[in-house]
Amino acid sequence: MKILIAPDSFKESLEALDVCHAIQSGFSQVFPDADYTLLPMADGGEGTSAVLSYVLGGRWKEVRVHDPLMRPITAKYLLLPDATAVIEIAQACGLHLLTVAERNPVIASSYGVGELIADALGEGSKRIIIGLGGSATNDAGLGMLTALGMTFHGANDNVLGQGGGELANLQRVDNTRFHADILNTVFEVACDVTNPLCGESGASAIFGPQKGACPQQVIDLDNALGHFATICNEHGYERCQEVAGAGAAGGLGYALMSFCRAQLKSGFDTVAEVANLSQHIADADLVITGEGKLDEQTAMGKVAGGISQLAKATHTPVIAICGSVDGLKPAQTTQFDVVMPSIQRIDSIDNVLSAAYHNIETTAVNIAAAMRLGQSVK
Repeated sequence: MKILIAPDSFKESLEALDVCHAIQSGFSQVFPDADYTLLPMADGGEGTSAVLSYVLGGRWKEVRVHDPLMRPITAKYLLLPDATAVIEIAQACGLHLLTVAERNPVIASSYGVGELIADALGEGSKRIIIGLGGSATNDAGLGMLTALGMTFHGANDNVLGQGGGELANLQRVDNTRFHADILNTVFEVACDVTNPLCGESGASAIFGPQKGACPQQVIDLDNALGHFATICNEHGYERCQEVAGAGAAGGLGYALMSFCRAQLKSGFDTVAEVANLSQHIADADLVITGEGKLDEQTAMGKVAGGISQLAKATHTPVIAICGSVDGLKPAQTTQFDVVMPSIQRIDSIDNVLSAAYHNIETTAVNIAAAMRLGQSVK
């Protein structure tokens, strides 16, 4: 029996590879001779680089860059053997890099993301996969583009500073020093956010408050994003502000599309394609996936939902092991042949998270035992 184990991470408790090991440990107690393939998965957010490193190899490179407040930090990205670089923007401009008191999208910059891209280009990368998610910024990529050689000018032709608040001052765009390799590089952006750049569902309104913006700042930032896009359009850059995903990562989606000709794709689809997931599923007799919580979002670009759809094409049975199930309608649970929560007993959230490996392993043992029983019952 060929068993493919392909879960997402369990947020705040286990990385995807650890989940793989817990499931394999449980199943192998009942089916020790099964042929197990471990394929940790991700949906383009944090952890994507680690997943692709496990699946494809490559090497990590550490780079000194600037954090959202322009302080020097060390960030890393993944270089794959086929001249592909995988960059998670949260490494350089992530919300986790700031304390709650430091969060301020008016001044937070994506400059460090541009430094990572520039370094990848210097390494000879011809394809760059960028995971958008977890940013502290709302600057429409102003910082990133500045690090790549663009200059943005305001009144009296002064060069703009950093942060989303500066966008409102833009008068002129100068690309004479823009990195020469940008337009010769394929940019693929892993993004599951569908927000446009501006408006009620735009970057500022939806994500600004969690990044530290007060109600008035949300309004000001939204207006600044709109002004920035208008001036860029007037300078010949593609009108992308209404495209789904333009508002991702505080407008980095917009900048990557408009200035780098990036393709925005589902994060899960991007990882699945690079990891050759469809072929792995086709080769398996059983697929076991999972994530921390199965809910209504599972079918909307998340790992478990994406795997269930691919498995249906080959009629491969799918088991989903999760921490909990929340709000799934009966029709949604039929995506899987089995859905099994793993929490063994009521406890504090800290204890539940710390016991995740044991709980998943125990659940896997019980599922495997049920399968063995089913094989023996006449």
